[in-house]
Amino acid sequence: MSTWLANAVDRGGATNDWLSPKRQQSLELLQQSRWPTRKTEAWKYTSVNMLVDATFAETSDGIFDAPELIDNLDSIDLLLVDGVLRSDIGDLPSGLSIYSIADTPIEQREWAAEVFTGAKPSKHYFGLVNDVLATAGVLIDVAEGVKVDRPIRVICRQSNGCESHTRILMRLGSNAEAVIIEDFAGEVKSFNTGFSEYIVGESATLEHYRIAMNTGEAISIGGCHFNLNYRSALNSTVVGLGSSLSRLDIDVNHIGEYATAKLNAFYLLNGSETFDLHSSIEHIAANGTSEENVRGIVADSSRAVFNGRIHIHRNAQKTLAELNNRNLLLSRNAEIYTKPELEIYADDVRCAHGATIAEIDKEALYYLQSRGMSKAQAQIMLSFGFINELVDQMPNQNLAAWLRPHLRRRFAEMESTQ
Repeated sequence: MSTWLANAVDRGGATNDWLSPKRQQSLELLQQSRWPTRKTEAWKYTSVNMLVDATFAETSDGIFDAPELIDNLDSIDLLLVDGVLRSDIGDLPSGLSIYSIADTPIEQREWAAEVFTGAKPSKHYFGLVNDVLATAGVLIDVAEGVKVDRPIRVICRQSNGCESHTRILMRLGSNAEAVIIEDFAGEVKSFNTGFSEYIVGESATLEHYRIAMNTGEAISIGGCHFNLNYRSALNSTVVGLGSSLSRLDIDVNHIGEYATAKLNAFYLLNGSETFDLHSSIEHIAANGTSEENVRGIVADSSRAVFNGRIHIHRNAQKTLAELNNRNLLLSRNAEIYTKPELEIYADDVRCAHGATIAEIDKEALYYLQSRGMSKAQAQIMLSFGFINELVDQMPNQNLAAWLRPHLRRRFAEMESTQ
């Protein structure tokens, strides 16, 4: 067992709160599981050796920068620093309840305990770590029939030299609607596990964003996990930058008939960064629909890993599922590992999957340069065109407008060496 993990297990065993029964189950599974290595299929291309003997502080000095505002978003902002809620929740719209996990009222604990580990599979090693150590975080409950007009923005920041474990639990009642933004960013040396679980009720709609913009020395391992019920709908967008180690697992479980899921994701990597995205869509009930589009741009000596799996269970007849991964390689030193998978046990379905890796179009680059653009400007235009379709598909265009200049700055750093 690694030094860091031994310390984590000791801390987890000492935790005593209203979620302790669930934490104990995960602690036992964690102790029975093997530390991920390159021989572990799910971690074949991503090493976690940097964590073996790592040491991080468990608490910070409490000093943090105010998060960047997003023009015209009018969001309900919840700031978590090192996993601890630092902002006042304040007045909320009728039908919306938000609590710190540490201060959850007794009357809310029964359903919250059910949600905790209810959508996230136990196969995720660092998900078990998060189960054990995430004593803070937020609990969000949307009542039946309630449409929350303002987006809920959960802002997660890490202090230099610290580790944190962030958890988001959210329940949408039948016919409810909500927008949530998971905003992770930072570049200082730190370690964060950030996991979220969503129970989307019958005919409810969830618009979800994971902004995974940890860079530099930040180590970020997390996951987003969804249970979709009868006629519920999910529209999710993931934006990823690379760091010394960035990993995100996504699970979408169609447990009710006629559920629909749309997942768009794109990642931009430079330097020696790593971004590892694993997704699993489980079609358990019939008449479900899922569409997943993932695009990556990889430069310098960075590494991108994508594994996307769609599993059609025996009773999931009339399923429509598509998965597509496209990658743009800007350097011969960069690495891309992509593995789309279909596993089908029903016989009345329509499914498709595919993956491509291409270099930047030299003729298009030459054409733009011949019209007076510098190579850098031409490259930014072509790179932006590669992912702009997914940016345009973001339902919240105020968020898309805020994101575009960040992407342009990122493109400016990613020089093609082809």
